[in-house]
Amino acid sequence: MEMDYKRVLLKLSGESLGGDRGLGIDEGRLADYASEVASVVREGKQVAIVVGGGNIFRGLQGAGRGFDRVDGDKMGMLATVINSLGLAMALRSEGVAAKVFSATPMEPVARYYDRDTAVAFLESGGVAIIAGGTGNPFFTTDSGAALRALEIHADVLLKGTRVDGVYTADPEKDPSAVKFDELSLTEAMEKNLKVMDLTAFALCSEGKMPVVIFDMNKKGNLSSLLKGGKVGTLVHP
Repeated sequence: MEMDYKRVLLKLSGESLGGDRGLGIDEGRLADYASEVASVVREGKQVAIVVGGGNIFRGLQGAGRGFDRVDGDKMGMLATVINSLGLAMALRSEGVAAKVFSATPMEPVARYYDRDTAVAFLESGGVAIIAGGTGNPFFTTDSGAALRALEIHADVLLKGTRVDGVYTADPEKDPSAVKFDELSLTEAMEKNLKVMDLTAFALCSEGKMPVVIFDMNKKGNLSSLLKGGKVGTLVHP
């Protein structure tokens, strides 16, 4: 995979911030992620981040327990703001400027998201953390990440996971699963590979946005990927 990515949208799951248990915020994991992001920003890359909220609350799971889906998704959106604030603090402790932008008005907790303001902040060397999903229920943070990647004209959507790419099956459950180095968005949808939800797929396909799925927990992976290293799986339009 030959890559030359200057501006990227990094999608992180909420569960990943929760460490091994996937719950709450693991300070060590938060610090590790901040260190990885800070290193590539110092190398001149522009990084925007969308983080999920599943370590705190998942609206869809709540709906299965009798919660109203709309209110549950609102709780999930608030959870992404909490995670984003924590990540911003960790980045600042690494000496990198970071601001949290929210899809819904939330001053003074976070700045209301405006594409031009967020892009200007990226160009100044800061990390823009865009919270609150799309600001609407029934959309996942994967869809929010795809939307923001297109809005800010990112070169690629990076999905940081705990798996080192896309496989024919879940490698944690099926030892015979084979990894893809590269495939198309159409192939991923046809093979029903659980890379992203269908709305996110559709946005990336229509906007011709490439996606790289990689292991964010491996130290140095993000930097290696952005230097053109063979890391993860490239899912191209």
